[in-house]
Amino acid sequence: MKNYYLFFSVVLLSSCSAMAQSKDSSDVYYKKGLQEKTARRWMVSFNYLQKSVQYDSNNIDAERELGLVSLEMRRYGNAEMAFTKVLSLDKNDTTAVINMANISFWMHQWKDAISFAQKAQQLKAGSGWNYVLGKSYYQQEDYGQAFKYFQIASKEDSTNSEIPYLLARAFVDMNNYKAAVPFFQKAISLDSTKVQWMYEFALVLATIPNDKMAIQYYLLAADKGYKMDNDYFENLADSYIAIGEGQKAVDLMLRVLDKKPGDLVLLYSVADVYYHMKKYDEAIDYWDKILYFDKENSKSLYMIGMAYQKKGETGKGRELCDKAIAMDPSLKNLKQERGSVGL
Repeated sequence: MKNYYLFFSVVLLSSCSAMAQSKDSSDVYYKKGLQEKTARRWMVSFNYLQKSVQYDSNNIDAERELGLVSLEMRRYGNAEMAFTKVLSLDKNDTTAVINMANISFWMHQWKDAISFAQKAQQLKAGSGWNYVLGKSYYQQEDYGQAFKYFQIASKEDSTNSEIPYLLARAFVDMNNYKAAVPFFQKAISLDSTKVQWMYEFALVLATIPNDKMAIQYYLLAADKGYKMDNDYFENLADSYIAIGEGQKAVDLMLRVLDKKPGDLVLLYSVADVYYHMKKYDEAIDYWDKILYFDKENSKSLYMIGMAYQKKGETGKGRELCDKAIAMDPSLKNLKQERGSVGL
């Protein structure tokens, strides 16, 4: 029995000694890691701190510093693991809570961002959480909660242009375009470099519709550097058509047609604008281009017939219209509609 107790005592003393040595080794590597961190030698510091926590997995200070150094190296996965370990040792560690909120936000882990931001608010640690909460709720399409936090955030930082922009986007997502207008205006007034916002605002204005104002923002976006691609010119042209400036619309669409000569929708739009401008020969020419690509396009044939009638060539025009109706009887309805409005 004496031998048993002697053996147990030796084992216990050996275990305590090993634990003490591990803690000592952990402290040594922790201090080395701090020195290298101060010198901004991030990789060396990272390696020392990893050794520190390997020797003592409960060294909360080493885990916390490992997380901070990982952030400096943009190793967000390592940082997340380190701060998660810290929180398992102390759920109210403010450094870990703040950084987990930020990492979750940066990585678009919106549910976690909300949880940690709310925890940070409870601990009164850090700042800017109402914006983080507002955007996180917006990304989850919980617009009620997003509005709540954005309203507070805008009072905390009235210069943050993304707050009114995201409020505008929320109203657009809910198909409430008019309500989005003042928020787009506020966002653009705070940051006049955001050409994408200007273009989006122009599209919203055209949808309302307020095409005169839409044109102003289409042009402003282009003036500030927005890429004037085919979609841009087509959308701008649509707004010019809506306010009755057909020639400007045609000029824009012709620029696009130079790059997309076989675009049947665009060809029809040009012809239709010319028709409403009473430029019937030009309209006929562009509807003819459609028939070159699609000889069965009965609507274009019908409109050519209408254009000839407008020119005074009634017989020829009616013959073409009748031919088109024979191809597509539903065009009779178009004939009735145009007759009722004097077209």
